[in-house]
Amino acid sequence: MTVQLGINPLTWTNDDLPSLGAETSLETCLTEGRQAGFTGFELGNKFPRDASVLGPILAKHDVKLVSGWYSGELLTRSVEEEIEAVQPHLTLLRELGAKVMVFAEVTNCIHGDQAKSVYLRPKFPAEQWREYGEKLTKFARYTQSQGVQIAYHHHMGTVIETEADIDNLMKHTGPDVGLLLDTGHLTFAGADPIAVAERWAHRINHVHCKDIRRDVLADVKNRKTSFLDAVLNGVFTVPGDGCIDYSTLFTLLKNNEYQGWLVVEAEQDPAVANPLTYATLGYDNLSQLAKDAGLFN
Repeated sequence: MTVQLGINPLTWTNDDLPSLGAETSLETCLTEGRQAGFTGFELGNKFPRDASVLGPILAKHDVKLVSGWYSGELLTRSVEEEIEAVQPHLTLLRELGAKVMVFAEVTNCIHGDQAKSVYLRPKFPAEQWREYGEKLTKFARYTQSQGVQIAYHHHMGTVIETEADIDNLMKHTGPDVGLLLDTGHLTFAGADPIAVAERWAHRINHVHCKDIRRDVLADVKNRKTSFLDAVLNGVFTVPGDGCIDYSTLFTLLKNNEYQGWLVVEAEQDPAVANPLTYATLGYDNLSQLAKDAGLFN
């Protein structure tokens, strides 16, 4: 059993704050990501969204399409409306061989608002858990029928952020809804990634590997900054460069036969954290940690 190692272009250019890395080309992202050692990329805002265009670009750089973020609005949309909205994204993923779709509920989200404290995030309406779970499960069954499984991304500044939110989501959805385990967002939210992974290992179908600088997180919590300001201040870094226990987590994933991607998604200010330097550090650390756990050859 072996996993594959991918990276998100947030290392070079940021979707939520486009001024970060605005001048960096897709060519640079792909060239440096492959140079660092990664064999797959998630989508970013500079990626063409036509498979006939993007496919040859990825092939030129010898990388695969891992997945891509989709902003869901099932709290306000019907399942049928969501299925219609997802078609271009789903088609791109399916045609280029991606097996999972990163799905996050963005209704009333604030993570992209630099003027608003991330701790003012919207709370999930408790009375809608059952209905939402049924809708998300139905939507996930549809995408799975098209060959792509939902990987739900709990995220700071959204309605599903905390350990309790994740527990409720998993309890109210069927197995067609996979869980994206994001170590950085869990730690930022005050949760224990190991505990969440132990409880829901059988649902984890995608993993985002970002580490946390403990001192920066403490400052962010003290000053109650926005999510984007936390990023600019360096709250995230690559695996092995922060406080998260990846050795224990990866051993747990190995024992539960995880076979998906491990994706470095550690957004920083590229003017401060040189993308190639951190991509290389991320690959070296991630591959060694995964090898030590028996996840990677």
